[in-house]
Amino acid sequence: MENVTLNVQGMSCGSCGNKVDGSIRKLEGIEDVQVNVASGEVAVVFDKGQIAVAQVVAAIESHGYVVAK
Repeated sequence: MENVTLNVQGMSCGSCGNKVDGSIRKLEGIEDVQVNVASGEVAVVFDKGQIAVAQVVAAIESHGYVVAK
């Protein structure tokens, strides 16, 4: 399993966090997701053999949020 922490801009409330959490959890290969709206961080544990970080970023950005590079 791999761990990555992403800085997500634009999350401002619990509903935002729930959208991000849900969009990541539905991806295959995701083990765990922890969203911290206050800090703008999303920690993801995933199987890199099944999913790439770019796919996680795409899922987040599909909701209009920006993942800082």
